[in-house]
Amino acid sequence: MSDALEPQTLEQIRATLDAHGCAPKKSLGQNFLIDRNLVSKLIDEAGVGEGDLVVEVGPGTGTLTGALLGRGCGVIACELDDGLARAIDERFSAIDRFALVHGDCLASKRALSAELVAAIDGRPFSLVANLPYQAATPLMLTILAHHPGCRVMAVTVQKEVADRLLAGCGSKLYGSISIVAQAAAKVTRIANLPNECFWPRPNVTSAMVKIERLDEPLTPRIGALADFCQKTFAGRRKQLAGLLKNLGYQGVAWPENVSPTDRIEALPPDRVVALASACGVL
Repeated sequence: MSDALEPQTLEQIRATLDAHGCAPKKSLGQNFLIDRNLVSKLIDEAGVGEGDLVVEVGPGTGTLTGALLGRGCGVIACELDDGLARAIDERFSAIDRFALVHGDCLASKRALSAELVAAIDGRPFSLVANLPYQAATPLMLTILAHHPGCRVMAVTVQKEVADRLLAGCGSKLYGSISIVAQAAAKVTRIANLPNECFWPRPNVTSAMVKIERLDEPLTPRIGALADFCQKTFAGRRKQLAGLLKNLGYQGVAWPENVSPTDRIEALPPDRVVALASACGVL
């Protein structure tokens, strides 16, 4: 294995940052995963290997990047931070399976950046990443809604985000992301991660999750479902009859097991899909 692909120690991460005039930025959610066993576990759970294309958002100094390249993956690393982009490009640019997208992964909360889309170039891919906290939810929703070529996401996120992905109806954490994720994919919590697995240590607990796209989702129109959920969950405690009327959905033929007095937060994903279909959304 080349030196570039060797796992970095914390001292090497610090040295890399110093060499490029960088320091972890709280504003960008830069908390580097430093537990090598967890880096390996994340890749194992993703099931990626020789010849697979992986998108990594927020690669930092490249600990996970190097491990992915060492497994034979092609890696598109998307890094917003100027100093870190220089550092990771310097470390891996000689490897032809590596490509850097220097910039934000998102053009908006509902679209990947044009540069990242161009780098993926319509190829099947997996998302394997220690995600920056503020980008995690919009990125995962965008990929679920608009990029069916992503078959697996294996990521670290805030524990609360993982809890929302897995939440069932009736839970206070249940919402749009719960329904969209569960309608499109099988969501599994791999592990909860204590903050000492990261440097600097975050003030919140993190979790590692795996999101595997279903061969037969509850609806092929995940983006339209996401829009419907966003609108209806803004009135999550209102009865459906009044809520849908206020949103402009008239003459709804109520699906089986859905009544006008129900609240959207009490419906499991399959009934939300049925309701969205009855409203002409899907």
